[in-house]
Amino acid sequence: MPTEARDLSELEGKIGYTFRRRELLDRALTHRSYAHEVGALGQADNEALEFLGDAVLGFIVSAWLFELFPTLPEGKLAKMKAFLVSADNLQVHAQNLRLGDYLRLNRGEEKTGGRTKRTLLVDAYEAVIAALYLDGGIEAAEAFVRRQFQDVVRRLDPESLQWSDYKTTLQEQLQARGLPLPVYEVTAIEGPAHARRFQVSLRIGEKVVATGEGPTIKAAQQQAARAALAQLDQLAPTNSPKSRERL
Repeated sequence: MPTEARDLSELEGKIGYTFRRRELLDRALTHRSYAHEVGALGQADNEALEFLGDAVLGFIVSAWLFELFPTLPEGKLAKMKAFLVSADNLQVHAQNLRLGDYLRLNRGEEKTGGRTKRTLLVDAYEAVIAALYLDGGIEAAEAFVRRQFQDVVRRLDPESLQWSDYKTTLQEQLQARGLPLPVYEVTAIEGPAHARRFQVSLRIGEKVVATGEGPTIKAAQQQAARAALAQLDQLAPTNSPKSRERL
């Protein structure tokens, strides 16, 4: 969707909130590339909002987890929080809102697929949370986060560590199904030395079943493993002959 054709009323409907100061939402969707391109007009970008939104999201999630699990040790609470606010999860939420359709990008980012880039989507998502906080207070931001996260929070199990290590979980699940162990391969390295982005493919047998991206090879592998877990049932049914042999 071209920048000129963005309908922020439509996005407000998806967010579930009508802004009194629409310019806050507009800024939350403005990437620095666009702001620099039209810098003469004084267009602000979303970097500072992303910084604030990250803090607001962390507070809301921390308070929510304490509300649900008031007697859990700090370590388990911290792991659940890290899972909920991870870039993997925020990217999914941003994609569900089709946030990329509403971003303001310069020509270069448009040509290189900026509307689907994980970093841009996550930054914009956190910036939107900041915009909600600035426009409607913590209540507006919290209401949005709870609506967005309610399904995944409902599935959290403090006694299970599966969601904290996708690579280990994938390996265990493949072994239980009698399938080959995963093979990870770095397929691309992008960005300057101080801000590398690694792309990884995950192969099971001869087939590439998932890809991942992250600031480290390990993070990219975890993302690929998570994506593979989401389609595990398509690779082999749990009641396949090989699976039964192992049970």
